[in-house]
Amino acid sequence: MFVHIVEDNANFRKAIEGLLKQFGYEVSTYPLAQHFLDRLPSDDIPSCILLDVRLPGMSGPELQQRLSELGSTLPIIFLSGYTDIATTVKTMKAGGEDFLIKPVSSDQLLPAVERAIAHHRAVLNLKQTRALILSRIATLTPRERQVFELVIRGKTNKEIANVLGATERTMKAHRHFVMTKMQARSLPELVLLAERVSILASDAGQTS
Repeated sequence: MFVHIVEDNANFRKAIEGLLKQFGYEVSTYPLAQHFLDRLPSDDIPSCILLDVRLPGMSGPELQQRLSELGSTLPIIFLSGYTDIATTVKTMKAGGEDFLIKPVSSDQLLPAVERAIAHHRAVLNLKQTRALILSRIATLTPRERQVFELVIRGKTNKEIANVLGATERTMKAHRHFVMTKMQARSLPELVLLAERVSILASDAGQTS
């Protein structure tokens, strides 16, 4: 588990680094937001960022926006020496994980870091699940993909046969192959797999 500290105050940065290492976290530190971008860490490992709001050069919220543009999934815990409601609201609306006021006690910091990393772990699990489902879909033949699309929309074998101009027996065989390749034991499970990769999202938009 990694924690990335972006903080220009060297004493505070070292104190937080020491505390986190005592509790088993691997820690990287950066005095400037640009330094973090220059050494942009992978977000494939459960991690979070402790980010000071006021930094020389690029500010904390500006780094948050840049990371969002880059598609980063790293949760951000903001740190500030000032109670600034407008900044707090802005950063949280933009996806900030938490907002802590300095000086930060271990009782405040450690639970916040734990929550952020747990959140990131859940995000990574969803990402891995999505990749697995897409890899299964990629094994379907063009005809099986057509059958898959119709099955998850509630079409019967007879209806699918009529749509695709084939026999019902042939559609039953294709449906069996779809279920096998997708490793789905039931129709509801197949639909759930489709929902997890947003295949049914367009239908939801049309019916809303």
